[in-house]
Amino acid sequence: MAKLMVLTLLGLGLALFRDHRASYLTRLNAFREVTPVELPNCNLVKGIETGSEDLEILPNGLAFISSGLRYPGIKSFEPDKPGKILLVDLNEEDQTVLELKIIGSKFDESSFNPHGISTFTDEDNTVYLLVVNHPDFKSTVEVFKFQEEEKSLLHLKTIRHKLLPNLNDIVAVGPEHFYATNDHYFTDVYLKSWELYLGLAWSYVVYYSPTEVQVMAGGFDFANGINISPDGKYVYISELLAHKIHVYEKHANWTLTPLKSLDFNTLVDNISVDPVTGDLWVGCHPNGIRIFFYDSENPPASEVIRIQNILTEEPKVRVVYADNGTVLQGSTVASVYKGKLLVGTVFHKALCCEL
Repeated sequence: MAKLMVLTLLGLGLALFRDHRASYLTRLNAFREVTPVELPNCNLVKGIETGSEDLEILPNGLAFISSGLRYPGIKSFEPDKPGKILLVDLNEEDQTVLELKIIGSKFDESSFNPHGISTFTDEDNTVYLLVVNHPDFKSTVEVFKFQEEEKSLLHLKTIRHKLLPNLNDIVAVGPEHFYATNDHYFTDVYLKSWELYLGLAWSYVVYYSPTEVQVMAGGFDFANGINISPDGKYVYISELLAHKIHVYEKHANWTLTPLKSLDFNTLVDNISVDPVTGDLWVGCHPNGIRIFFYDSENPPASEVIRIQNILTEEPKVRVVYADNGTVLQGSTVASVYKGKLLVGTVFHKALCCEL
């Protein structure tokens, strides 16, 4: 009888393992191959070799780029070097990259590990850059003031909070006010790996201000990119392993109400919003296995999708760019400026194309 019970439990365990493995591979879109979609006049941005995970373009065409992300389980070509914030002027025909100098005696550049970024421009035209940072693989938000003439970032503040343990992306709604995604619930590396494998969907979105910090949305299978509509009425959240983008209505008290969701055949990463048209531009991973299990002989592909009229009953979704990893590996973000498309990657290069 005891042997029968052991065999039964083993059988159930194996069945559950097979089910979770199948679900895991489906969530990672493990069997998808990419059909290339090309754009005219694409050029790699010189000086970017170790990632351009997130980017933000100012109205004047200056683009901030976070580079050098070291993220557990993800490839890094320079794992022993700190990350940096780069500046590219998209008004130039032949873009050059400038590393922004960071000023501030209390800021530790040696442990700088930038991830998601967002800007906020005050009424006096002061530009604040908010950066998700992972010093020693923890999570903070660094608040900088952009000094354009000096081409530098003045460090103003480091934000830490117990509701910000696993930050991924951020959208600023004030100099020290933001919504942010936590891509995991657990902080322990072992528990995080099981959370990912089992698809527990416990990640969440937080609103932060100096006077109030609150979870505003949850139940995500790896909450990833986040952004806001030009009129500030809607918040967009990408759920990486569920292949979804969620639309939330934002209220005056900063709470969020779910409005709709869109499904995709790709892992949706960072979201950029065209400030004029309101279109969403999304950097995507067609096959997540190749991101989490890097093989230089079979590199991760890149894909950029554009979503028009997302608030209507029939949004228009189009793949604007796709590459099998020959040119660009592991796209995470895409944004537009005056007919140019700038595409960033988690650990590889950056690409600028004409639309």
